[in-house]
Amino acid sequence: MKSLLHLLPLLFVLSACDKTTPAGFTEDQATLINTADAATPMRVWKISSQSDSLLLRTAAVDVKVEPGDPTLQLFVDRLFATVRDSLSLGVGIAAPQVGVLKNIIWVQRFDKEELPFEVYLNPKIVEYSEEKREGMEGCLSIPNRREKCLRSRWIVIEYDTMAGAHQRERVEDFTAVIFQHEIDHLNGILYLDHMAEHGVKP
Repeated sequence: MKSLLHLLPLLFVLSACDKTTPAGFTEDQATLINTADAATPMRVWKISSQSDSLLLRTAAVDVKVEPGDPTLQLFVDRLFATVRDSLSLGVGIAAPQVGVLKNIIWVQRFDKEELPFEVYLNPKIVEYSEEKREGMEGCLSIPNRREKCLRSRWIVIEYDTMAGAHQRERVEDFTAVIFQHEIDHLNGILYLDHMAEHGVKP
């Protein structure tokens, strides 16, 4: 009994370090997310900073689909506020770009009426077309630069919704490019890597 009591402080420390929200955000992530309200953009991490760059090159992990987790809802809202902010205006954004290594992205759907922005949890590309398209790409995390990249013309994606449904769909053309770009971020890949693959110096 004495030896078990001796271990209690260590067990407490280990459990405290492992504390997460229902959706799986760590204590540090939750603290970062909860620093402001839903309408407040978050800082975009950039490759010009060494510490930012190291995180951007790290693979994210899945988020648990817990619609009742206030931290998940707040983060999704703040991530959207970031991609629509005049200082970081874009057509898509991934959670690692604001320092949170979770598999969450926002994408503007140019293939739908009114071009809505939609959020995707745990998105994965399960099929790529062999046919490619070349186009210019930029990135909020790589400011003041745009380059040509080759991407698959269409892809098939699977993802979870905020309501907890699992979906699968085929996406084409420019919207498919956005998905490929943002899902790359979840895997620690930047569009510069695609340039290098085709003989262009990053």
